[in-house]
Amino acid sequence: MDRLRTIAQETTREINELVAPSLTDEQAKTIERLVEKAVIRGLLEGQHRAVDAALQCPEADQDLAHKIATAIRRKNDLMIVNLSSMR
Repeated sequence: MDRLRTIAQETTREINELVAPSLTDEQAKTIERLVEKAVIRGLLEGQHRAVDAALQCPEADQDLAHKIATAIRRKNDLMIVNLSSMR
């Protein structure tokens, strides 16, 4: 979770370097939150695709595919809980 926040902060800093005049602290925080949300949405989309791919395995591998999909969903839930508590 800290890595996602770091990505958002780095991106905000890069945006601030492009903007003239520099962003106010409030604007920078708003952009940081927007970037963080976008990163999280992208990460979750990737994980949803991983679940979909796991579930498209041949029938013989369905039991393992469901176990993998369940593990991915649990990790998603844990990540959402951790991110919610950070705000």
